[in-house]
Amino acid sequence: MRTLSARRLSAVAVTVATMTGAVALAPAASAQTPEPTPSTSITPLSAAGNGGVTILKKDPGGDVLAGATFTLLDSTGKQAARGTTDTEGQLTFQDLAPGVYRLKEVSSGSPLHEVVDDQDVIVTPGADTPLTIIDPFKPASVLLKAKDDKTGKLLAGSTVNIGRGDKIILTLTTGSDGTASGKLPINARTGSDFWVKQVKAPEGYEIYKPSKAFKAKPGDPVTVTVTNAKSATTPPPAESPTDKPTDKPSDGPTADKPGQEEDTSTPSASGTPTSDETSSTAAPAPAGSLAHTGADAAPWLIGGAGVLIAAGGGALFVARRRGTDNSTDDGSTAG
Repeated sequence: MRTLSARRLSAVAVTVATMTGAVALAPAASAQTPEPTPSTSITPLSAAGNGGVTILKKDPGGDVLAGATFTLLDSTGKQAARGTTDTEGQLTFQDLAPGVYRLKEVSSGSPLHEVVDDQDVIVTPGADTPLTIIDPFKPASVLLKAKDDKTGKLLAGSTVNIGRGDKIILTLTTGSDGTASGKLPINARTGSDFWVKQVKAPEGYEIYKPSKAFKAKPGDPVTVTVTNAKSATTPPPAESPTDKPTDKPSDGPTADKPGQEEDTSTPSASGTPTSDETSSTAAPAPAGSLAHTGADAAPWLIGGAGVLIAAGGGALFVARRRGTDNSTDDGSTAG
């Protein structure tokens, strides 16, 4: 009897245990249950509130960009996801815990495009966060040169404005080496049109008034050269001093500076001025006057004096001769 009772009790215990396990695994279906029992699904409880990020990659022209690589970092800086855009320019990160992430573009996947700056992304439970990211075209590198139009010498102090349409984008001024450089934003695959205009010329040069047009493509280097002519009012370079005098001093007297003879002449003992003193006191010829063209009168005066002396001597001789003849005539008559 005792053995039979034990066996019956064991069977009852097993039946109760089996029924209890089935209840525990089944979801609560009775409306009379005051509180629902916790779910025991094989999907983790945290996955039910996860979210995602969907990226659409384009360029400024609206074309989608394939091959762009992104990484997603969590709040601790650890990589939470990584991927590359497909042929449609799309990339999706799924099953992300809610929170703030840091999105970093590793590569644009194109030689014509730059990567964008890092940005924060908020992941919300049960939803995908859409992002449209536009990669800018790589800027063009511009090199400005200012030159002398005759010698080709590079000039400092040349200031130009570079713009597109009616907007000034960049202002450059050449340095001591005659050059300046900068970056120009490009908005199309085929390049962008620009203009350059000089607003200040180098010192001593005329300003170049016309504007020049040029085109630049993404990532390409461009050289812009502005030539200037020397200003008409530029003074000639100063001559270096030399040891040799340029003008030979004159030894003779001039109208502004009397000669030495005037200072050293002395009067004669008789009180009559000497010829030297007379000549020294004569009025000098005015400076800049023309030379005399008449002959000197001194030879004529000397010749005239000689004729007068000769005439006087002849007259005296004739007078004496007549006196002698008269005396002879008187003697002969008296006899």
